[in-house]
This record gives sequence, C-alpha cells and structure tokens, in this order.
Amino acid sequence: MRRSEVGRASRTPTLAVHPGALGDVLLAIPALRALRADAAGPLVLAAQPRLGALLAALEIVDAHVAFDALGLDSLFVDDAACRPRLPPLGRLVCWFGARDPVFVRRLGEVVPGAVVAPSVGDGALVWEHLLATVGAGAGEWCASIVAPPAVRAAGAAALAGAGADAPPPWLFVHPGAGGAAKCWPAEAFARTIATLAARKRMNVVVHQGPADGEAASALRRHLGAGVVWLVEPALPALAGALAHAGLYLGNDSGVSHLAAALGVPGLVLFDRRHLAWQPWWPGARCRAVTLTEVARDEVEAVVASLVEMLP
Repeated sequence: MRRSEVGRASRTPTLAVHPGALGDVLLAIPALRALRADAAGPLVLAAQPRLGALLAALEIVDAHVAFDALGLDSLFVDDAACRPRLPPLGRLVCWFGARDPVFVRRLGEVVPGAVVAPSVGDGALVWEHLLATVGAGAGEWCASIVAPPAVRAAGAAALAGAGADAPPPWLFVHPGAGGAAKCWPAEAFARTIATLAARKRMNVVVHQGPADGEAASALRRHLGAGVVWLVEPALPALAGALAHAGLYLGNDSGVSHLAAALGVPGLVLFDRRHLAWQPWWPGARCRAVTLTEVARDEVEAVVASLVEMLP
C-alpha cells in the first residue's frame, strides 16, 4: 500500500448510500468519483453486496458494506431508542429515504451535515442529478472505466469457459432487462445479429443474467448455431468479458450501463419515456425504439448505427 493510500485508509471514511439495482448504482459513478476525489478518508459504498463488490473491483470505491447491515430503516420511526449502526463518518451522502421527513431529520441528527437526496431528479438526467447532489465541481467524472487486470482476466476466463475461442471482433448482446416491457423483440435482436455477423464477419456472444430466462429463450428460438452463450457469470467476470467486446447491443438494463461505463462502443435501446436513465459515458449511444413489435425500419437503423461504430 502506498503512503497516500495508508493516509487515506487511516482517516474517517465518507459513506455513500445507494440500495438500488445495478443500473441505478452505476449511474451514480460520476458522483462517487467526485466524492472520492474530495474525501480525506476512504470512500465506502453501502449497497447490495454484489454491487458494492463490483464497484470495489472496478476501483470506483475503496470499500463497501451491505446496505441492510446499517439498520437505516430504524430512522423511519420517530423514536430515539431506534438507531442505525453507523461508524464515525467524515461525510454522508444518502440516496435513500429523502421523501420521508422523519428519516431526513433523524439521519441529520445522527450524522450532522448529512446530504439526503432522492436517487432520481425531476426532469434531469439521473446521473446529472446525482452528481449535482454532491456539489461536484469540474472534473473527469464521466471518463470510461479502465477494467483492472484482475477483472479483465476473470472476463477472459469466463468467455473461454463459454466457448468464445474465435478471433475478434466480438459483438456482445444482452437481450434482457429488468422487465419484459423494456425488452426489444427477440426477432428484432436476431435480425440485427444475423446481419452484423454476416456483413462484418463478427462473432457473437449473448449474455444471459439471472432474470433473463424468458428473453434468452425467445432469442435462442431465432438464432442458429455459432453463437456463444455466456450464462450468469459473476458481476466482475461480466465486466471483464465486456471489456473484451468490440461492440455492444442491449436494452435499457444494468448490463448496458456496465458496458457503457467500460467504454464499450455500442447502442442501448430505450423506451422513449425512460431516456432520463441514459448512460453517463459521452461515447454511449442511445436509441428510442418500439418495444411492442418488430419495426423493420428500426432494425435497419440499429444495424446502420452499429456499423458506424466499427473501425
């Protein structure tokens, strides 16, 4: 550990609280970077354990703690005997409980000066709202993440285990999302994949996460042999696999936000009503599409956009 790291680790930590899903937490990365740059001590993220571990592996935060371990739900009750389990803190930013006045008041009593803000702003891009809540000045908060060597190695191992032994370039596809209503039709994905694979001689890997069974099954029915299926890798391995991709296509999902955060050229497909959740990386491209049926002109436009991103 370098001298500067020893000094940081020995000082009072800054705690950022975000119990949201993968995509929501990844949208906080610019704000977390700004917090870390301004912190005298380590930056600790309170989140779902696997998400905290991912951001620690990507070196966005210094440490992480399970959100549920803090007992913050005790602050919704106006009873001084009910207290959370918080260590001494230099600064606290909490993207949770902001709409409950009892919670806000009691957290301010426990940690004077705590910032309590909603995780989503009114009308603003979500990541811009989160960045504003920490009072960030100018900085390189939206630079893409360079995957650490251990993360890249885990991704390479996961791809090799799935049978991805063909040469690049690789098209990485994620057909799932947090709900079926956010998914582009499987037939549209299949047409796009087939066109790109033939026109640009790309090899294809399709990722299937724990909640993507229905979307993956639908896509399998439309695809032939030769596609590699990467099924439920651990999040750091998924990040490492994405770091090896040459091009990405996916729905509005946590995986798409991870691809964008890693600077993977690609296209994220949105319901136009949800464009406030678009990624923060300036190189990310988003497109509003019809999610209820296959629109041939939209498939052609998606293919054209992806072709433009290839060298």
